[in-house]
Amino acid sequence: MYTMSLGDDGAELRPLEVWHAEEFLAHLDRGREFIGQFIPFGSQVTDVASARETLRRYAELRAADTASYHGIWLDGKLVGGVLTLNFDAERGNAEVGCWLEPAATGRGLITRAMRILIDWAVEDRGIHRVEWHAASGNLPSINVARRLGMSRDGVLRENHLHGGVRHDTEIWSVLAAEWRAARARTAHNDH
Repeated sequence: MYTMSLGDDGAELRPLEVWHAEEFLAHLDRGREFIGQFIPFGSQVTDVASARETLRRYAELRAADTASYHGIWLDGKLVGGVLTLNFDAERGNAEVGCWLEPAATGRGLITRAMRILIDWAVEDRGIHRVEWHAASGNLPSINVARRLGMSRDGVLRENHLHGGVRHDTEIWSVLAAEWRAARARTAHNDH
């Protein structure tokens, strides 16, 4: 399988597979409270069997070409990940998302991994529109959308009930032409 370097800090992007169930559970246990502030990601993963089932379900979604999980490892330790969901290559639309445990924040890992994922979606799979959904209070997530050059499309007011609180959801997106132009500017500025 693939392993992609995310820079010179020992960070890597790899497929997150069923056989990672124990490591996935340990990772979620380390970051459960932090990760779960705005979304229920991983809340159903409470033991190795449920971790295995979650990863198996995403393996089936990947096989169906509708979603995928990719883990971020830092110095050999799983610390987060990026994902596609609502992936529809025929219509050219996809949503992307992420999660990260607190010890790995502030290093740009999500932004770097997401650039690889969006590049693949746009260039290899022909996705025209990539969406990012984030609770309005989740400023780190919104800041990643900004760093990725996404535009804020709007707000779904109090549409998401989580933890007994109704959260607004911001919808951000980038279109393929915008993504290519931003990547070209970044490449030009790097030289």
